Amino acid sequence: MTQHLAETLSTASGTLPGWWREAVIYQVYPRSFADSNGDGMGDLEGIRTRLPYLKELGVDAVWLSPFYASPQADAGYDVADYRAIDPMFGSLHDADAVIREAHALGLRIIVDLVPNHCSDQHEWFKQALREGPGSPLRERFHFRPGQGENGELPPNDWESLFGGPSWTRVADGEWYLHLFASEQPDFNWEHPAVQDEFRSILRFWLDLGTDGFRIDVAHGLVKAPGLPDLGRSEQLKLLGNQVLPFFDQDGVHEIYRSWRTVLDEYAGDRIGVAEAWTPSAERTALYLRPDELHQAFNFHYLNTGWDADALRAAIDDSLDAMRPVGAPTTWVLSNHDVVRHVTRYGGGEQGLARARAAALLMLALPGSAYVYQGEELGLPEVTDLPDEVRQDPSFFKENGQEGLRDGCRVPIPWSGTEAPYGFGDGGSWLPQPAAWAGLSVEAQTGDPASTLELYRTALRIRRERPELGAGDAVEWLPAPAGVLAFRRGGFVCTVNTTGEPVRMPAPGTVLLASTDPAGDADLLPADSAVWWLG
Repeated sequence: MTQHLAETLSTASGTLPGWWREAVIYQVYPRSFADSNGDGMGDLEGIRTRLPYLKELGVDAVWLSPFYASPQADAGYDVADYRAIDPMFGSLHDADAVIREAHALGLRIIVDLVPNHCSDQHEWFKQALREGPGSPLRERFHFRPGQGENGELPPNDWESLFGGPSWTRVADGEWYLHLFASEQPDFNWEHPAVQDEFRSILRFWLDLGTDGFRIDVAHGLVKAPGLPDLGRSEQLKLLGNQVLPFFDQDGVHEIYRSWRTVLDEYAGDRIGVAEAWTPSAERTALYLRPDELHQAFNFHYLNTGWDADALRAAIDDSLDAMRPVGAPTTWVLSNHDVVRHVTRYGGGEQGLARARAAALLMLALPGSAYVYQGEELGLPEVTDLPDEVRQDPSFFKENGQEGLRDGCRVPIPWSGTEAPYGFGDGGSWLPQPAAWAGLSVEAQTGDPASTLELYRTALRIRRERPELGAGDAVEWLPAPAGVLAFRRGGFVCTVNTTGEPVRMPAPGTVLLASTDPAGDADLLPADSAVWWLG
C-alpha cells in the first residue's frame, strides 16, 4: 500500500499546508450516487467513474459515507467489520481504486468512521453474547444488570435516538446500551482494547491512502460515570441543546488527542472532522484545539433559518468560537441526515431561490464548505415516498427522531428523461420523482441559468480569488433590514433574505448573481445573493 502521493495534491488556494482550512468538500452517499452493476444500489465503482464530474464541479475533496461490511440496519452506520467493504458496494480493491483515481485527479478522499457503536454482528459483540455474563468481551460494551425485582427494567432511563429505551435485554438477562438502533451496541471507550482497535483502524485506512476521517457521533463516545439517570422524558427534543450524560463528555478529548498523534504520523495533512452536536459553538470549538481534530460540522449554522439577523449572528458566533483555537469554521446546508435545504427554505421556486442564494453566501465565507450530493442540482426533499420503500430505522420506531431521512437519500439524477436518470441500469433503491428529469446533470450542463452552472461558476471563482475561503473574519457593511452585506478584500457579498426587492447602492461590479439581475444594479432581487468586485 502507498500513501498515493496525497501530499502533492493542490488546494483551493494553491498552497499545501492546511488544505482543509478552506477546502470545499463534497459528500457522497454511496447508495445513492452511481450504480455500476445494475442492482439499483450505488457502489464504489460507480463513484470512481463519476469522479471526473466532481473534479469539473470544482471541489477539493470527497467525503464518502460508510461502505464497510454491515447488515445495513442503519444504512451502514452499523459496522460489522471496519476493515472490509460491504459486497453491495464492492471490494477493498474498489476502495483502493477510488482513492487512487481521486488522487490522480487532484481530489482528496475522506472516509466515514463510526466509533460510538458497531453492529450487533461485529465479532466482538457476537462473542460477548456467546460467552455470557462475566465475559471480558462484555467489558468492551456497556452490559449491565437490569432494575426491578427480576432485572426486568432497563438499567437507566436513557432513550434511543430512534425511539424507545436505549437498552435491550439479552437472553441471559443482562442489558446492553445502544443510543441508536438496538442493532448498534455502543462501545465502552473506557476499555483500552477499544482505544487500541480504533487507532489500528485509523492506520489501516491511512496506509491505504485516505486523507482523513469524518467521525460519526464524535460527541458520543464517552458516557458519564455510573450512567446516571437523566431524570426527564422527551430527551430527543433536547439533543444538542442541553448537557446530557451520554453526549459531549469531557473525556472524549483525550481520545481525539491520541488520534491526532496518529494522523500527524502521516504526510499530506491527514485530517479528522467531527460530527459533534453540542450545546454551543464554544463547546464545538473544544474538539478543534491544536492537538485534537481539524474541523467540526457547523450544525448551529445549518439549523439557522432564512433570516438576515439570525444568519449574521450565527456567522459571527461561529467565527468567534473558532478563532481562539485556530481552527477554520465550516459551513454546511444539507447532509444525509437532514431535510434538503431547498425544502427547508420553503420549497418550490421560493425554496430554490433561497437555496441558490444560500450557496453563494456559504461559499463566500471564510473557512471550509461542505456540499451534499445533489444540492448542486437544486434537488428538493422527496416528501412522498411510499411507506413500503422506506428504510430509515427511525421511521419504524415509535417516537423516533424527527425527520424521515430517506427523503434526502434518493439517488441523484444524471441523464435521460425517465427514472433512474442514468443512476444505473437496474432502477434505484428509492424511487426518483418524475420532475427530476429537468434537474439531471445532463439537463443542467451548459444552461447558464441552472443551479449546477451556478455552483460550477461559484467554485471556479472561489478557487481563483484568494480572499474567498481564507482567513477568519468578515467586514460587515451597512445594509437595509433583511439584507446581509460584507467585504472580504476586494470582494463584496450581498444577500437579500426578504421576499421583496430591496434598494441598496451597488458596491461594485457584479461578478455572480444567484438570480437574474433586475436591470437596476441598485435593486437586489428578493431572496437573492450577489457577488461583487468592489
